[in-house]
Parts: sequence; C-alpha cells; structure tokens
Amino acid sequence: MIQNPVLKGFNPDPSILRVGDDYYIAVSTFEWFPGVVIHHSKDLKNWHQVSRPLKTTELLDMRGNPDSGGVWAPQLSYADGKFWLIYSDVKVVKGPWKDVTNYLTTCETIDGDWSKPIEMNQSGFDPSLFHDDDGRKWFVNMVWDNRVGHHNFAGIALQEYDPQQERLIGEPQIIFKGTNVKLVEAPHLYKINGYYYLFTAEGGTLFHHQETVARSRNLEGPYEVHPDNPLITSFHHPEIRLQRAGHGSLVDTQNGEWYFAHLTSRPLPDETQSILDDRGYSPLGRETAIQKIEWNNDWPYVVGGNYPKDEVEMPDLPEVTWPSDYPIVDDFDESTLNHQWNTVRIPFDEKMGSLTERPGHLRLIGGGSFHNHFSHSFVARRWQALNFEAETKVAVNPISFQQQAGLVAYYNTSNWTSIHVTWDPELGRVIDVLHCDRGELARPLREMVPVPNEVEYVYFRVNVDQAEYYYSYSLDGEKWNVIDTTFDSRQLSDEYVSQKEGGFFTGAFIGVNCIDTSGRKLVADFDYFRYEEQN
Repeated sequence: MIQNPVLKGFNPDPSILRVGDDYYIAVSTFEWFPGVVIHHSKDLKNWHQVSRPLKTTELLDMRGNPDSGGVWAPQLSYADGKFWLIYSDVKVVKGPWKDVTNYLTTCETIDGDWSKPIEMNQSGFDPSLFHDDDGRKWFVNMVWDNRVGHHNFAGIALQEYDPQQERLIGEPQIIFKGTNVKLVEAPHLYKINGYYYLFTAEGGTLFHHQETVARSRNLEGPYEVHPDNPLITSFHHPEIRLQRAGHGSLVDTQNGEWYFAHLTSRPLPDETQSILDDRGYSPLGRETAIQKIEWNNDWPYVVGGNYPKDEVEMPDLPEVTWPSDYPIVDDFDESTLNHQWNTVRIPFDEKMGSLTERPGHLRLIGGGSFHNHFSHSFVARRWQALNFEAETKVAVNPISFQQQAGLVAYYNTSNWTSIHVTWDPELGRVIDVLHCDRGELARPLREMVPVPNEVEYVYFRVNVDQAEYYYSYSLDGEKWNVIDTTFDSRQLSDEYVSQKEGGFFTGAFIGVNCIDTSGRKLVADFDYFRYEEQN
C-alpha cells in the first residue's frame, strides 16, 4: 500500500509526470531557495529528492520577495526529448494585485543544468504547458483580476506557445471560469480518449479546497463540469486525518493504471473549537498525497469516494526503495550543502558562509535579521514530523548586542523562535531566547545565561512534541538545561498566521542562523546538525 502523505512536510502543489518507467513530482517552494523540488520514484510509493532546478539567480531572483511570494505551483512535462518546467515568481501577495512573472526553462536530464529562463506572461499564476498530440504547445494559467467589483479569479486562459520563436503567440482566451465554488486556479490539461480534460483547483487552499474536473472535445471548449464534481475534497469529512485536499495532477502507469497526486495537510486540532468551525493548524504545511483513479463514462473518480485516503493500493509495479535524502547527523564534511538545506530568498554563497573555511563546520557570516527580505545568513530544513529532536553545536564570539547565532524554528519573517548566543554589556557572552509572534517580539527567558570564557562551543537542542516544543542548551554536550518556556507549534502554520493579507502557504522549518546588524560580519561555526524523528 501507498502510505499518505508520500512527501511529508512542506511539499505542496504537486505536478506529477511519468517518463518511461520513472515518475517525478515537482512541488512549490515559495520564498525558499533553491526553487522547486523534484522528487523521483519507480513505484509511486517510495520517493527521493533528485533535483533542485532553480539554483541560480539567473533562473530565480527572489531578493525582496514577500513572505509566501516566490515560486508558486511549478509544472513539469516531457516532450521533444527534454523536460519542460513552468514556474511563477510572485512579487506581490497583498492587496488587489498579484504581481507575477511566469517562466519556462528546459533540460535534457532531470538533474542537469536548466536553460536560461524564457519569460512567458504576467497575467496570473499557476501556469502549465500542454503538449498536444499534433505537436502544438499550449500555455494555460489562471487570470488575476484586480478591478474593484470583480472577482479576483477571472478564469483559466489558454494561449499557444511557439518553441521556435520562444514566445506566446496569438491572443489568450478564457476557456473555463470554474464553478460557483470560485477561486479557480492550478490548471492542468490532458488529452485522453479524444477528450481534453481540464483539472483545476477551487475553493482556496484551506479547508474548502477541492479539485474540479471539466472536459471538452475541443481544446478551446466549451468545457462541461464532472457530473459528480469535485474529484476530491476534505470539506465534507472534518473527521479524517488528511485535510485541505485539492490542487493536483494526473498520471498513468506503464500498465494503464491511473493515479492523482494532490496537496493535503495533517492539522493539529484546536481542542477549544468545534471541528466544524476550525479544523486546526498545520505546522508541517501542505504535503503531497497520492490517490488511485478509476474511470466511469470517461470521467475520472477517486477510488473509494471523493476524499483523501491514508492508504492507497500500489500500482502493479515492483517496489523500489531509496536511501534517505538526508543524514540524521550532518557533520558538514562535504564542500556543498546537503540538498535537505534551504535558504530564504537568496542562495547560499560566499557572502553567507562556507563549508571549507573551517573544515567539518558550516561557517555562517553574520547577515540581516529575520525580518530582512534581502540579506541574511540562515540555513534551514523542513519539519517533516510532529515528533522530532534537532540539535546543533556552535562556536561563536559576539562582541555586540547586535550579534547572535543559534538554532531557529521558523515559519516566516513574523513568526519564529530562536535560542542563540549573543552579547550583553554587563554579562558578556550570553544565551538568550526570542519569540516573534505575528510580528510582536518577546524575550521569554527571565535571565540570560552567561557563557564562561573558556567555553568554545555551545550546544542547542529543540524537542517537538505535536502541538508543543521547547529548547535546551548545554555548555559541554553532556549536561542539558531545559528552557522553562513551551512554545506552540501551531503558531508556525498557515492557518495561524492569517489568510487575510494575500494568504500564507509554506510550513515550519528548523535551522541555524547568524545575525550581525552591526556590520562587523560575525562568524559562527556550526560543527554538526542532528535532525531525528521520534515515535
């Protein structure tokens, strides 16, 4: 059986693709760099990370991007002997506008160097490219309407792409305006048995989310909606484990079986609220699940009903497993970062740090604060479970209160916590804790902890247990001292942060950072990072 979700932690908006015997899923990364994560499988059950294609600033420049801006809903396809990747870079998320540019890049191999990006259009987000069986290529995206008195989601636009001219040609036309659920987005086109099938997402990305399917004999429509729409939703099943189901894509196996990859989440319940009013909070973000599809009268149906299942029958393929994508303990012995690691908006480079200046260490050079959208020194990985322990060991000698380095639990610039070494005019080098909740900063530690001069390394640890997490520190790696403050994991979630100002769409991360707003370029050397999931 396939155990859902197949991609745990922040891995939303899956675009699934089969090339021969190989399966790929591309997912959104929003403001996290490198952009887009591509996972690979042989059996739809076991997946491993195989590519981070948008790893240069030529392909993706997100300096200054807002929280939850950046890469939305990439789409992966294969034609003419190469992979095609369509992606958005969203620069504005608040207010009446969604300033976005959609791009195309290609590569002959999934893990190679992708081509210089081609700018496609700017009319809306969630773009994708359809390769028709006559050789023509068609670009679709949702259209954003900023006009007062109009619904922002104006429908799905279709326009031809000319690969020789490397540009869109002709005029775009709206081919589908969605249903009365509204918020139609995430278009994917398929041609199956003489029908063009248009898969779209509707209802927003919280608990009303769903996948809507329509079909037509003609590419330009008109499109008729599935008689038993939606294809999938969690809305009518508040008690199930997998919520927020929708936004997905279709794939067939070598043996003619069909599957649907879609986003979902596993919210922690709010025990003070009715399950009908508030289904909880998802610090793991939106994840990727897979459902089996059957066909009836040339319409797709999720096997067992139109809601997500925890377990799904595997395709008739041999099972192929992979080594873990990341070591439990990263000793920073390599010259490049393991691909579990991410940075916010900007790439890891010599301005941010080094893996060779002090062998066996990740060196971070002090950058901007957590609120900085342009420059910082922060390296982090996804939470992929709600029970885990993470630990690091850092050598750092701040000489100003404007300097700090340590361990961070992070959702976005306004929602995070940090335990770190900093400097106090009276005590010298000290351990302190900060908590940023919806932009409000607090210091929960009653008294800062002095660090003796003879101590080179300070150890930090975080323990996450479902809805709660707490920090500890050690001066020798053996005796640990628990910080007497418990933090709420749910504060690191889309649902908590707010959907009122353009939406928030990521998930919780854990990582290490070095801040220096004095301009002295504080150096912090991290000896290892351990991330270990627990039962």
